Amino acid sequence: MLVGAIVPIALLVAWQLIVMLHLIPAYRLPSPLSVLNAGVDLSNRGLLGIDVAISTQRVLIGFTIGSTVGLIVAAVVGLSGFGSRLLSPTLGAIRAVPSLAWVPLLGLYLGINEDSKVVLIAIGAFFPVYTTVSGALRHVNPQLVEAGRAYGFGGLRLLRLVQLPAVVPSVISGLRLALAQSWLFLVAGELLGASLGLGYLLVDSQQTGRIDRLFLTIILLGVLGKATDALIGLLERYLLKRWG
Repeated sequence: MLVGAIVPIALLVAWQLIVMLHLIPAYRLPSPLSVLNAGVDLSNRGLLGIDVAISTQRVLIGFTIGSTVGLIVAAVVGLSGFGSRLLSPTLGAIRAVPSLAWVPLLGLYLGINEDSKVVLIAIGAFFPVYTTVSGALRHVNPQLVEAGRAYGFGGLRLLRLVQLPAVVPSVISGLRLALAQSWLFLVAGELLGASLGLGYLLVDSQQTGRIDRLFLTIILLGVLGKATDALIGLLERYLLKRWG
């Protein structure tokens, strides 16, 4: 924990030195104190908490939906040769579509509302889980699977009790990548159509020239991303304790 704080503290000190020595103009690089004051101001006005809460809610809902569907499809593709031949080419093509390309399409069919943002985030969360877990399931030790079948396991029971426990590290890696993608897709959705959220705060700060709020939002996205990643760490410890 203490070692991990060294780099952030060093960056903060370097940032303050750059500001104090006027190496970069203040209108391009605000001081850490001004960024903190911007956060306090938004918080006192009741705006910052709402933006953080709505963005976090969107991410968690979209991530849950996307990763769940990703696990299901990964099981179909990873465990069935026919499923792989049927779905892999199409999903591979869809995966190559940039996140911003989905925004106008979702806006057309779902409108510029919560549904379109959550679906966009779910798309972002789906592919890391699908790709990582399906690949891992293809390489589960065949002897382990045969042992499970010898005990009478089959179908969903074999998947739940033998195959998924065998790929727990891959599942965790996929979930971590999916969570990072969820935050990226959140910003993509909120940049192009939102009245609340951290993506909206980014756009509003740029348009009003509030560079302090811009830095504040970027820092908050990093902190929230790390905090939600810590939740995956708790899940990892639970799964490894149960199946490790």
